[in-house]
Amino acid sequence: MAALTIARAYQTSFDTRPHTTLAVTGGCFNALGDVVAQCSHNILKKPHDERSPFDPIRTLRFFVFGATISPLLGRWNGFLERQFPLRALNGKVSLRALSKRVAADQIVMAPIGLIAFIGSMGVLEGRTRKQIAQKYSDLFMPTMVTNWSVWPAIQCINYRFMPLSYRVPFQSTCGVFWTLYLSTVNSREDRKQDRDTAMRRTLG
Repeated sequence: MAALTIARAYQTSFDTRPHTTLAVTGGCFNALGDVVAQCSHNILKKPHDERSPFDPIRTLRFFVFGATISPLLGRWNGFLERQFPLRALNGKVSLRALSKRVAADQIVMAPIGLIAFIGSMGVLEGRTRKQIAQKYSDLFMPTMVTNWSVWPAIQCINYRFMPLSYRVPFQSTCGVFWTLYLSTVNSREDRKQDRDTAMRRTLG
């Protein structure tokens, strides 16, 4: 009953303010992914390791990114809906159109999203141009390969079964675990750059 009430409230909000609704939903799910990542990182630490304090600013950065990109994803889903209709004239689902949707998403939007993520995180963290370029060099291809091993199957389900208004929330829900991964690899890269910076200052 509660789930049905939430679904109705979401649909009403989406019908009246689609971009705002997607922004808030995407931002919250992205922030949740980072909270899970930070908590998991401390849980998995060995007893003698020092635990890191929770960083709300880092979570805020993930919220900002999710809130910014989710309306774009909503427009993208609308474009795919118009460009590759799933229902043929006989009413059957076109697997060819579904494959085209997934392929377009993974070839076009997935790289754009990852480029936006790495760049925006670098800017919000106050990294230099050289450090952001290093982030792209270290993170882009390994993360892109991991993306292509996970998201095509998820997007097949999303484009086949989810109504248009629920595709970004479904993607964001699955994306909690993806955000956990992105948060972890981004944090690892940040620690590496911070160590390099500290070392250069020591040697200099």
